Amino acid sequence: MPEDGEFYGKHGEPRKYDPTFKGPIQNRGCTDIVCCILFIIAILGYIAVGILAWSQGDPRKVIYPTDSRGQFCGQAGTPLENKRQLFYFNIMKCASPMVLLEFQCPTTQMCVEKCPEKFMTLVKAYTNSKDFDYYKQFCKEGVTNKMGIPEILRLGLCPAMLTPSKPFTRRCFPALGKKGGVITVGNNSHFDDGTGKIRDAKDLVDGVKNATVVIEARQVVMKIFEDYTQSWYWILIGLVIAMLTSLLFIVLLRFLAGIMVWVMVALVILVIGYGIFHCYMEYASLKGEPGANVTLQELGFQTDFTIYLQIRQTWLAFMIILAILEVIIILMLIFLRKRILIAIALIKEASRAIGHVMSSLFYPLFTFVLLAMVIAYWAVTAVFLSTSNEPIYKVFNETECEHSRKTCDPANFTTSTMKEQCPESECLFAFYGGETVYHKYLIGLQFYNVFLFFWCANFVTALGQMTLAGAFASYYWAFVKPDDMPAFPVFSALGRSLRYHTGTLAFGSLILSIIQIIRVLLEYLDHKMKGAKNKCTRFLMCCLKCCFWCLEKFIKFLNRNAYIMVAIYGKNFCTAAKDAFFLLMRNMIRVAVLDKVTDFLLFLGKLLIVGLVGVFAFFFFSGRVKAFENTAPHLHYYWVPILTVVIGSYLIAHGFFSVYAMCVDTLFLCFCEDLERNDGSAERPYYMSSTLHEILWKNKAEDPPASSAQQQGDEDVPQKQQLDQEEDAA
Repeated sequence: MPEDGEFYGKHGEPRKYDPTFKGPIQNRGCTDIVCCILFIIAILGYIAVGILAWSQGDPRKVIYPTDSRGQFCGQAGTPLENKRQLFYFNIMKCASPMVLLEFQCPTTQMCVEKCPEKFMTLVKAYTNSKDFDYYKQFCKEGVTNKMGIPEILRLGLCPAMLTPSKPFTRRCFPALGKKGGVITVGNNSHFDDGTGKIRDAKDLVDGVKNATVVIEARQVVMKIFEDYTQSWYWILIGLVIAMLTSLLFIVLLRFLAGIMVWVMVALVILVIGYGIFHCYMEYASLKGEPGANVTLQELGFQTDFTIYLQIRQTWLAFMIILAILEVIIILMLIFLRKRILIAIALIKEASRAIGHVMSSLFYPLFTFVLLAMVIAYWAVTAVFLSTSNEPIYKVFNETECEHSRKTCDPANFTTSTMKEQCPESECLFAFYGGETVYHKYLIGLQFYNVFLFFWCANFVTALGQMTLAGAFASYYWAFVKPDDMPAFPVFSALGRSLRYHTGTLAFGSLILSIIQIIRVLLEYLDHKMKGAKNKCTRFLMCCLKCCFWCLEKFIKFLNRNAYIMVAIYGKNFCTAAKDAFFLLMRNMIRVAVLDKVTDFLLFLGKLLIVGLVGVFAFFFFSGRVKAFENTAPHLHYYWVPILTVVIGSYLIAHGFFSVYAMCVDTLFLCFCEDLERNDGSAERPYYMSSTLHEILWKNKAEDPPASSAQQQGDEDVPQKQQLDQEEDAA
């Protein structure tokens, strides 16, 4: 360390010795007040958007099919409660290209209890009272035996024919089958299309295909939703297991840091190795199976992802990915073996700090609850905003009509001029939309919802980082541990963060949110430009995405260290970020070789927990274990709960291990400041423990600092400092 009065050039001036400094200062003022006010206004606006969405939205539009009158099929508490299926009068109208634009077949649709089970024409049913009674359940109200067939068809009260159908996402579609590789419809080859023309049954396939394209996404969403309703309690059990496992690892790490780190490393290698072995066995077992050698490119996109697991190429890809990951981890362990030993010692020191601040282990639960509230509010608001459109009715006609596809009002359509000029036209429900001022701003409101979600989520994360940093800084700067520490360090740090630094937290999270929302827009533009043939534009887009990804990582790193400095000194965000950056630059070697190696070891711990819980979830939900065959729920896609458990397990493990990561980062910055403030003499003793001094000091590239007292062999220098000097000199 330079003598008093010297500078570190472009990396700023080191901290001076201050006998009054005893850790996180108590007398501090509010910081970044303008950003605090802006954040409060934004939150109030977010609440207003939520209220507006909840008052205008209707999630039933997503859950239930809608008939031609805009009513929901199967909605509880309505006359249509038992009529859960949507029936199309003429399914061949769905073959029209307009279906892909308007999301609704231009034919009468009504809610029915069950789909038609047999082929029948209106002419044939009319001659038999029993058949006609069966036929009338697929007709509109008011149909009687006294009405003639021409009158019924003219008024559009009944379909001209019924075809055997099966429910598909609560909609009745003709029963399709395959015979000799050719798609067939039921047992019939020709049908009356309702206008007296006889058409080939294969024409129905076009209508079914178009309707399937329109509702493909809804089909997947509904099946996933049903899977969640069947497996949510098992998912919760899996997440609880992940939480208990993470907590167990953290507690064991507190008392057996060295052993647990090597156990985690060994288990990660074994778990990934087992994954490679399992993928190879699946790959080998599919050899010779019909259709197993189809390539993923030939298969294309399939909504049923279990189909991919029946392809050999899928398991080969999994095996290669896991093998590469295994090799990378082993090589890093070999080349970083010496640094890993030092990082383990640093984790041991962090364990001692956590031992004095045990409440920090449970703080991630508080962060998890806040994040869950933010995510839930965003999701509910997004759903209500997306369903706040009004039902739009349009004119559908059989013959030529100048009012075709124009908006109409079903309440007075029968007496309107459009009906008078086009007698055969009907006013049917088309889609959900609207042209009011509110609906014109829906996209802007959705964008605001996403942006505030990022801002609030980053704010909650920042609050956790500053709170833990303040608690661990109280531990480090306590000369006599734990006597000089506050009684409740976590609560004290949380109170200081909320009372004085809400604006600073909002400022840092705002910068990060702006970058994240730009990345979302770039991903959206890249998706829109996938078909573009301009290679220069594609290259520029890739460069922008890469640059903003790097910028986001840098801002996260800078924010994290800035919050540590704010927790200690109580300064505003810009000043704290500058001080943290210069302090890290003055200790760049230690940052590169120690801090990141520790992060790597903690990442292996998270990877281990995710691997263990993920393997257990895979065998449970896939039914591979006979003991769980009768216990596991029957699902459309068993990967849905597995993926949910894996992602949730990683988030939970990340929350618990982030305590260690934050502790290491805080101790590291405090150590660097301690070296600049003090010299280890009796007048200016180090606050660090002898173990921490030994860990980090031996990894400094330049010569150790020597105060005048140490240079003269002052007898008051602590013995551990003399040993350090002798070791460094040697």
